[in-house]
Amino acid sequence: MKQLLFTILCTLYVSLPVFSQTGNKIKKQIPFMTEAPKLVVGIVVDQMRYDYLTRFYSQFGEGGFKRLMNDGFQCANNHFNYIPTYTGPGHASVFTGTTPQNHGIISNYWYNKFEKQQVYCAGDPSVAVIGSDSEAEKMSPHRMKTTTFADQNRLHTQMRGKSVGIAIKDRGAILPAGHAANAAYWFRGKEEGNWITTSYYLNKLPKWVSNFNTSRKVDTYLKTWNSLYDLKTYIQSGPDDSPYENGYKGKNKPTFPYDLAKLKDENEGYDIIKYTPYGNSLTADFAIAALKGEDLGTDAITDVLTVSFSSTDYVGHNFGVNSKEIQDTYLRLDKDLGRLLNALDKQVGKGKYTLFLTADHGAVHVPGYLKSQKIPAGYFNADSLKTDIVNFTKQKFGLDNLIEEVDNDQVFFDYDRIATSNIATTTIEDAIAEFLLKKDKINKVFTRSQLESTEYVNGIASLIQNGYHQKRSGDVIFVMDPATIAYPTKGSTHGSGLNYDTHVPLLFYGKGINKGKTYKKTHIIDIAPTISAMLGIAFPSGATGYVLPFVFTIE
Repeated sequence: MKQLLFTILCTLYVSLPVFSQTGNKIKKQIPFMTEAPKLVVGIVVDQMRYDYLTRFYSQFGEGGFKRLMNDGFQCANNHFNYIPTYTGPGHASVFTGTTPQNHGIISNYWYNKFEKQQVYCAGDPSVAVIGSDSEAEKMSPHRMKTTTFADQNRLHTQMRGKSVGIAIKDRGAILPAGHAANAAYWFRGKEEGNWITTSYYLNKLPKWVSNFNTSRKVDTYLKTWNSLYDLKTYIQSGPDDSPYENGYKGKNKPTFPYDLAKLKDENEGYDIIKYTPYGNSLTADFAIAALKGEDLGTDAITDVLTVSFSSTDYVGHNFGVNSKEIQDTYLRLDKDLGRLLNALDKQVGKGKYTLFLTADHGAVHVPGYLKSQKIPAGYFNADSLKTDIVNFTKQKFGLDNLIEEVDNDQVFFDYDRIATSNIATTTIEDAIAEFLLKKDKINKVFTRSQLESTEYVNGIASLIQNGYHQKRSGDVIFVMDPATIAYPTKGSTHGSGLNYDTHVPLLFYGKGINKGKTYKKTHIIDIAPTISAMLGIAFPSGATGYVLPFVFTIE
């Protein structure tokens, strides 16, 4: 009954005859699904390289990744088309269908030259925390400038279609769900171990969330983490005792097993669960509870559920992409995906929901390991870079304070100081660019003037430009050598525009989705327009991606 008017209009539309320019009757063309899915589920796996699908395929069960790959549609050459490849920009780009150039989430944290301080992509001091006493959890999507497809679905359905976001990380829950979301929930670890939100969405936690927290399901994951299968079968990853892994405080070696209850107090309390595959299991538990608690997918109005599995990122940073721990994490995630799919089948109905799975970025092999295999890689010491640039500009121009900040591989100028110096901004840009290019391990440099006056259509320059926000980004941007990171010598990270960071899975599954696979190059920003086209709703306000027509069938 909720969508009676929409159904009538659809019926009238598809019943009308269609004529060619010559007046001959031709086959009816239906521009969108006449019966929309009851639920769209957008899954993001944090720090998932594409090759994890192929590396670990033989050990996956039939109900998780394999189900999506074999019964859905796989875009096997899917990439991010901007720099930097971080969590905040990644989640925003997947769901807005555009890059940081438009949605404004240029990093997880960035220097705000108007506030003269570093800001967090989801931080919002104007809201109150609901479900925790921590002042550190004040969050909302207010820094994201464009809408998500979930927002457009809310508008299209007169706010009757729900939008709910879930993730261990706040930004992984908040940015995908959009501005008009009914709710976004994330995990507060430390001494609490609860799922929380803010007053941006709700004045109090719904009963189902309070019940979930009260159940202390989280405590069941403070157990021993051992490998799911015999470690001898984990031949797709390196040795368990590796010099390229961090591990946990309180344990001498980064090797299985890990007694989490014993290690909890030395590793930020409940936060230790984030750094294990059990963080993903807890996320799946909460997402399954949300299906019932939020009554998702139970009527004719399309709802949207976004789920981000964050613990893969924590494990990758801690142990590296070639570790036994990362392999075990994905084998366990495979089972959690299966549980979530089964819950969707039960509540929404098999064939009545549409789902996609992708990632917010990939990750690089630990450079120390690559170097041991004679592959070019390295580390960049960024600690003294600001001092070096400040000293250089002082010597070059005889003035102090021309540089306000160096952050996220960007140099920010002090415009007020430059205005009184009688030195052209372009002169300073060119001088710093030349200075940086002489630095060891810096590969490329771009200036604001270049990015604002030239349209780059390919290569690293294009990725930089797509990630460059005119108002929020800096004045000089530099790019390090391949597999070179400003990071500790253990564990993996990400952020570049190279394939190890940009090439991520893209799987579509469920109602309206073809079975198949393509090696055509697709981009992360194509997801939101494709889902919008399927639903027959307006595209997100800043969307620049393309519809992938080979993915879906119109019924």
